[in-house]
Amino acid sequence: MTRHFLFRLVLILALILPGLASAQDAAILPPLPNVIDARITATPERARLVIDLAARTEFSFVSLDDPARLAIDVRAGTFSVQETEGVPAGEGVVSGYVIEQAAPDRVRTTLTLSGPAQVQQAYVLDPFEGQPARLVVDIIPATAEEFAANVERDRVASASAAPSGVSTPAGGSELPIGTRPLVVIDPGHGGIDSGAETPEGIREKDIVLAFSLRLQELLVESGRFDVALTRETDTYLRLEERVALARTNRADLLISIHADSFQQPEIRGASVYTRDENATDVLDKVLAETENKSDVIAGFSMPLMTAEVVDILLDLMRREMRVQSFMAAQSIVHQLEPSVELRRFPVRQADFFVLQAPDVPSVLVELGFLSNASDAANLMQSDWRDRTAEAIARGISTYFDTLQEEP
Repeated sequence: MTRHFLFRLVLILALILPGLASAQDAAILPPLPNVIDARITATPERARLVIDLAARTEFSFVSLDDPARLAIDVRAGTFSVQETEGVPAGEGVVSGYVIEQAAPDRVRTTLTLSGPAQVQQAYVLDPFEGQPARLVVDIIPATAEEFAANVERDRVASASAAPSGVSTPAGGSELPIGTRPLVVIDPGHGGIDSGAETPEGIREKDIVLAFSLRLQELLVESGRFDVALTRETDTYLRLEERVALARTNRADLLISIHADSFQQPEIRGASVYTRDENATDVLDKVLAETENKSDVIAGFSMPLMTAEVVDILLDLMRREMRVQSFMAAQSIVHQLEPSVELRRFPVRQADFFVLQAPDVPSVLVELGFLSNASDAANLMQSDWRDRTAEAIARGISTYFDTLQEEP
């Protein structure tokens, strides 16, 4: 009798324990997040899909034909997007979209393409400063052959297993690049020139050096770039020495990093400058003059740029460099937009001497203002610095992708 009872008990346990284990596993797993919102902007040159998420989650994307589409799936249990179908803001690469619950654990956004296109970058951002987690997908035109190859690749992958997406690394791209461009990063100030400084003793020269070293690390890790710094320690360099380093080494891009100060403490946000003798506004002119006078303050005089050295060839070269510098600034700002606070009209012009190389595209990034309490706090936070460095690395990568696309 006892043995028969024990046998029945073992049998019952064998039947119910797997169910209990499954229930426990389900209880341990976090609930799938909600897709809060989605928005699509498009131009003839590119499109961007931004999906707001209640929490970080996995994603994947596939290329589909007949008609040409891109389908972006996120692992999510629900969605609360108000406009589930429509047309994007602007006209260009994407002509329409539909958002639907494709499966109990998957929300799909299907983008109808106006022509062949491909994903350039796709990455998830952590929540920050009251903003939700975000999936950002950048899309650019492709050739018919490239699109057909992507469709076939995704068809083969989905036949064997569901394709899974991994965030494009900062400085990386979904597109191959034929060369390894040289990027020269210029941490502003250094040595006897501390740059801007807060009452608490936070010095611009220290912040921008730490930031530049992190940016260098990200670009090197991407495997797409050769990277050099004008200074790697707390040393002083004259402005013309910084420019000469980029020119002598035939840099493909010079990016100067700063974090300035202004007498109006409410001014804050990141911005990217290209060179222009006519500054965008009074603040830009003040900032430029302050930077350009740093050599004089440190006991050095500026070389004179005489009119005789500017001939027609040099003028044409400078014009081309300004075009490329503006393209680089736009690409960097485009990647900074979903990641950090920006100034109004973040692509700006000022007569910074460090941007005067006639044969090297050059931009100057103002990370923020040490005279603003919020910006100063951000500049001291490693999470903010990492997020911003990653955005700038992505911007540099998309700039060189754009150059590759040009005939």
